[in-house]
Amino acid sequence: MIEAIKFSATGEKIGTVQLPESLFEVSCNNPKALLYEVINMYRANQRQGTACKKGRSEVRGSTRKILQQKGTGRARIGTIRSPIRKGGGRAFPPKPKDWGSPIPVKKKRLALKLALSMKAQIENVYIIENLQFDKPSARIARDLINKMFPEKGRKLLVINDSNMNIVRSFTNLPDVNMDRADRLFAYEVLNCKYLVLTEDALKTAEEVFVK
Repeated sequence: MIEAIKFSATGEKIGTVQLPESLFEVSCNNPKALLYEVINMYRANQRQGTACKKGRSEVRGSTRKILQQKGTGRARIGTIRSPIRKGGGRAFPPKPKDWGSPIPVKKKRLALKLALSMKAQIENVYIIENLQFDKPSARIARDLINKMFPEKGRKLLVINDSNMNIVRSFTNLPDVNMDRADRLFAYEVLNCKYLVLTEDALKTAEEVFVK
């Protein structure tokens, strides 16, 4: 049985919450290998692959041979498009490429459960009562986070839906990332020090990923 500290909406510790075993007590034969594979695929999918440079056949310039082949005593010089000349094309230039690869759903979900279990084992999972913001306020959001976690470290705040007042309140805080419970991924869980879920987000995550 794994428990997490529960905070009130004002940042006060009010008790503990039992975390569902189906999400926070999961294991497999080789968890590190699975996480490595899934996270590598995820990061590759984030690459835009839009880097592009011109080769010697694409840059502007005459194809005329600058100097004669023999008799000058100098090195053999080709066209001004040569990569060794200023303004010439680049040798082996990068071209647009698709780095994406599909991630199997079963592996993706198992990797998420393993990441959540690792966070729960080191007691870095926290539950907070459902947040209510009448209007966006970065000051209130900053004071709340600092009260809950005085020490420095990246926090991942998981909410149930895209409440714009909450999103706008936390989005400018430098050490806070946000995501919805139904879009969680292993990489962002492992990339934070503190994982904070609202009560509704915990229920949603259990409904979506426990299958």
